[in-house]
Order: sequence, then structure tokens, then C-alpha cells
Amino acid sequence: MTKKFFYILMFLFLVSVFFNSPERILAATSAELQQKISETQKQREALLEEQKRLQAELDVLGKEGSTLQGAVKSLDATRLKLTNDIKITQSKINSANLNIQSLENSIANKEDQITTHEIAIMTAIKQLSEYDSQSMIVDFLNNKTFSEIWTDQGTLSDLNNRLSLEINNLNEARLALTKQKTDKEKTKQSLVGLKTELGGQKSVVEVNKANKAQLLAETKSKEAAYQKLLADNIAREKQFEADLYNFESQLKFALDPSLIPKAAHSILAWPVDKVRVTQQFGRTSSSARLYASGTHNGADFGASVGTPVKSVRDGVISGIGNTDTQRGCYSYGRWILIKHDNGLSTLYAHLSASLVSTGQSVTSGQVIGYSGGMPGAFGSGFSTGPHLHLGLYATQAVRIEPYTTSVNCKGVSIPLADPKAYLDPLAYMPTL
Repeated sequence: MTKKFFYILMFLFLVSVFFNSPERILAATSAELQQKISETQKQREALLEEQKRLQAELDVLGKEGSTLQGAVKSLDATRLKLTNDIKITQSKINSANLNIQSLENSIANKEDQITTHEIAIMTAIKQLSEYDSQSMIVDFLNNKTFSEIWTDQGTLSDLNNRLSLEINNLNEARLALTKQKTDKEKTKQSLVGLKTELGGQKSVVEVNKANKAQLLAETKSKEAAYQKLLADNIAREKQFEADLYNFESQLKFALDPSLIPKAAHSILAWPVDKVRVTQQFGRTSSSARLYASGTHNGADFGASVGTPVKSVRDGVISGIGNTDTQRGCYSYGRWILIKHDNGLSTLYAHLSASLVSTGQSVTSGQVIGYSGGMPGAFGSGFSTGPHLHLGLYATQAVRIEPYTTSVNCKGVSIPLADPKAYLDPLAYMPTL
């Protein structure tokens, strides 16, 4: 076989490798996966539209007067929305699984492609080496004409160019492989988060069912009993905040005012997607710190039961708890305290579910739990309606300790702080 014929065969072989890679073999499978991903996305879009409708219904119910009938309607509407939210999360999980399958196909394709290219390049380099070991003089002695020699040299040049192209393709395939592996890991991480959220949403549904049964049982379906429940909660809230202030004022905290981060908007993110402030922090001095007993020690956000609650900044979970585990302890209910990296700590209270554990690192925007606050519901504390209570402290002067002076909450641990360490959350969040 002549060299010329050999190079033609080698060139055809490399072309065959390039145009008949495993990518084409997996094309049908990839197309099927993409079709499924597209269908899942369309289903989720329909669910999101339904979510908007259900949320609008809840918003209307939330603006109506606080009546037993309204509370029951709100619970029923919440149940429907929570069920729809679960479907949306399950749709996201399905999409993540399909994306992982697609990425696994692409990764396998690239790995096979890289192996094939490497073998082809190694073979070609070996043959080129053998060719280069024979000089032009030897070709002349073999009675070759100038035309034949230049043809061989031209073929060799074409092959060299082709090898350079194949090497570039190989490098690109490796870069693509690295990116696909990174994308797969990110998708896997998001999948873990989605499964955690799904578990939390399912638990909120169970809580919602129990809330309705408990509410009807406690009030015996009578409006007067429901109004008494609300009035009792309002009184307990005022008493709790006054007692807490007095107790905290007697504790010794190390507080250096100069180390308190200066208030500025957007240092913290919003804890909920749809922002509706129902009660602000107060009373406040010009430095935006609590200075008198009986004032609200945080900011309240209107949110229907089961609304995702997000960390307002990267941080570490300092502690979690639920004051409702002790009968008669009307306090924060289910709460989470997060220590951030800038000298601030945030408290999230009256939750219907918590998704985190003490010592866990969280990122800004990560779902850490779900809002609650339905009166009388387990985990609501002294709440008079669905909402999220967000507290903000200077980290240096807050700690989790038993609330020893409270008769009903004696032995229950909650975040305690120097009254001067309470800060206005809205002063650190984006402008309304």
C-alpha cells in the first residue's frame, strides 16, 4: 500500500470518527428527554398560574374581618394552595431528575468521544512519526517524481491540519465535559433542597388539617369563642413583650455600640417573595433601636400559612425551637435564629415548619421554613393571624437561654438580647 493511499485512508478514518461520534447515537435519547423536560415545564407553568389564583383568593380573605367563618375559609383555601405548591415542587423535582439524566447522557457521550479522539490522534501521530523518518532523498531513490513527492507532502500537510483540528475538538470536548459535570453536581444539590422543601410542605399540609380540627373544637364553632381567642392572644402578646423587655433589662450583656453595623438598605434581603409589612418595629430612637418596654421588637410580614420563608443573608443556624411544646407558653412559637457574617443575627418566628438544624450553614435566599401564625395552631405562639415575625439583633448581645422569670415559659429557651441590641429589620432591607 502506498503512503498516498494510506494517508487517504487515515484521513477518512478521522473524518469518520468526527462525524460518527456517540453524540449522534444518543441524539434520539436526548431528544426524548428534552421533550419530557419541555412537557414538565408547561405543566409547571399551568400550576404556577393556579398558584397565583389561589394566592389572590387568600389575599382577599386576609383583608376580611377576623371571623371564625373567615378563618375556616382561609384554612380551606390554604390547604388548596399548599396542595398546589406540593405539585409545583414535585414538578421541579421531576425536571431536575430529567436534567440529570440528560447531563449523564451528555457526560457519557463526551467521555466516549474523548476516548475515540485520543485513540485516533495517537494512531495518526505514530504513523506521522514513521513517515517523517523517511527523507525526501529516499523518496527520490525510490524513483519517485517531483509530482508524487509534492502530492505526498500535501497529503501530509492536510493530515497535520486535520490533527490540529481534532486536538482542538478534543480540548473543547474536555471543557464541555467539565462544565457538564459541574452542572450535574449543582442540579443534584438543588434536588436535595427541593426534596427537603417537599417534606416541609407536606408537613405543613398535615398541620393545616390539624389546625382546622383544633380551631373548630376549641371554639365549638361559635363566633364569640373565636373572638375571645383572638383577644386573649393580643393580651398575651403585649404581656410577653413587656415581660421579655423587663427580663432582658436585668441580664448582663457585653454590648459595644460602635460594633453595631450601621443601618443601610439592602444589607439584608427580604425574607418572603411578596413583601407586605403589617407591623413595623417600634418605638425607636433616632438610632433605630428599641428603648422602651411594650414596643414591637421586630417587623411583621403578612404571609399565608405555608409561605416559603428565606434566610435574609448567608449565615449559620444558631438555634431552633418551639415554645408551644410547653403548654401555656405563649411566645414565639416555632422559631429559627441565624447568625450572619456581618455582626447581625435574625429571628424568624411563628413558623408552621422548619427545614434547618442548629449549626447548619445557609445561604441568602435559601428556604429555611414556612410561615404560620394561625391562631391556636401548634407553633403559632401568641399570633393573632398568619404572618412572619422577623427580629434583628446585634449578634454580640444575643444568646439562647431559658426564659426563667416567665411562669408559663419557665425552662423554655428562646433568643434573649440586650434591649439596646434590638434593631429595626426594615432599616437594613431593600427600600419599600
